[in-house]
Amino acid sequence: MSEKTIFEKIVAGEIPSYKIYEDDDVFAFLDISPNQYGHTLVISKKPFKNILDLSPEITCKLFQAVQKIAVAIKKAVQADGINILMNNESSAGQIVFHAHVHIVPRYENDGGYHGKHLTYPEGKADEIAEKIKANL
Repeated sequence: MSEKTIFEKIVAGEIPSYKIYEDDDVFAFLDISPNQYGHTLVISKKPFKNILDLSPEITCKLFQAVQKIAVAIKKAVQADGINILMNNESSAGQIVFHAHVHIVPRYENDGGYHGKHLTYPEGKADEIAEKIKANL
């Protein structure tokens, strides 16, 4: 049996997270090293490696959740736009080999997706997570 990914441990509650959304197939939480406040990861609960391994049914459920959460994030953090990103395989930048989609709020002249990695000041992640959930 292979070792669990960090995302499997988050879903199982073994590692704490700022949970945004959960249903039977999908789990979403704030990225702990965000490009922008509100940067969220949406994952399949089952440990598919990436989009190349996802079943059509789970792909549909995953991206339905992505769309719903993207709308909530944009409203919650008053973003000008949203990036939806998925890295598949190491050559494409995938680091955690568990299917996941990044939702990154964007602002005019913000330096771009790869422009920075932030840390949340004390209490900020809780505040943003609650704002996003309130918009779901």
